[in-house]
Amino acid sequence: MGGYQMTEKQDQHATLILWSLAISAFAIGSTEFISVGLLPLLVSQFKISLAMASLTVSGYAFGVMIGAPVLTILTARWNRHTLMVGIMIVFILGNLIAASAQNFVWLLFGRLIAAVIHGLFMSVSSVIAADVVAPSKRASAIAMIFTGLTVATVTGVPLGTFIGQHFGWRFSFLFLALIGLASLLATWILIPRNLPVGKAIQLKNIGRLIADKKILLALLLTVFGYGSTFTSYTYISPIMTGLMHFQASTVVIILIVYGLMVAIGNTVGGRFANQNPLTGLLWMFAFLTVVQFLLGMFINFKWLGLIMVLFLGLFAFMNVPGEQLVIVQLAEQDHPEDIGLASALNISAFNIGIMIGSGLGSQIVETTGLAMTPYVGVLMGVLAIGLTWILKRVVK
Repeated sequence: MGGYQMTEKQDQHATLILWSLAISAFAIGSTEFISVGLLPLLVSQFKISLAMASLTVSGYAFGVMIGAPVLTILTARWNRHTLMVGIMIVFILGNLIAASAQNFVWLLFGRLIAAVIHGLFMSVSSVIAADVVAPSKRASAIAMIFTGLTVATVTGVPLGTFIGQHFGWRFSFLFLALIGLASLLATWILIPRNLPVGKAIQLKNIGRLIADKKILLALLLTVFGYGSTFTSYTYISPIMTGLMHFQASTVVIILIVYGLMVAIGNTVGGRFANQNPLTGLLWMFAFLTVVQFLLGMFINFKWLGLIMVLFLGLFAFMNVPGEQLVIVQLAEQDHPEDIGLASALNISAFNIGIMIGSGLGSQIVETTGLAMTPYVGVLMGVLAIGLTWILKRVVK
């Protein structure tokens, strides 16, 4: 890729860059999914339905979807160090607004502020990560950033849930603001100030990318493959307490183990993606779909259901490095001047998937109940398998 040529010294710098990005991804990842563990508390605080409370998940995804391409275009020529510092400042502000919200609308507003820069961070950081390592290590570099997200799932989300249960949900968002402050310091110190500036991006280039059949297929498989998990994951806390009859305190422990499974899956997914991303994605989507079907079957059984929840964690984010690498590779081949924008569009696709998955899940919760949510994920998974198979044939 682009102009950051590797030397031995720069290879050492690359490791520091990846670590700083992973730390920031940890902060942002904790924010993205913390609402999953706080839904019951928000329902109680604001006297709203579970479906309404889930807007803290889907609304966040909406902010990411909009922010990723728009802010990537507007900030394309910014110094990368300055941009990353600005991202973390806005992130802290969003969480402080959420923590001080006196009504549900202000909570959503704070979530939206934090979400808008989330997409920009992920699109820029993925390009930086892929640009500072050897081509054979790109998927692993991207996976390292997403490992920051998965470590957030392991520790940040359960810890935020624990804080919410014992001290109130506001302290959960204050906790995120503190992590954001630590991330801001890491960004200021570790991100070099001389990283290459991206090229100017035209808004019309979005249409050109989407008109490319391969790019469009890659975006769609991200939407349905990644989004399929969120039909049930969005409601994992009420599923475990209401259907599997675990205590709320036990759910925190389960979320930690779930996060460990996610971290393992993400690492495995990065290694498979390095070899053959589309073939790897085909298998990952297949396993994820089977697991969601089995979760639906055993959702009312305490221990069998728990096993399926943990397997869901293993496969939930395994596809992420491959999905991001596919879009970068396709853009590199046919649209080298728009790699950053293609990456941003894929971040939007991730969050369109979250919106669709959690949105469909909320409709199912309101009409047929929590127990049916995994089956909607199965349908989305089947679509992802079909789209991946088609893209594999088109690329050949």
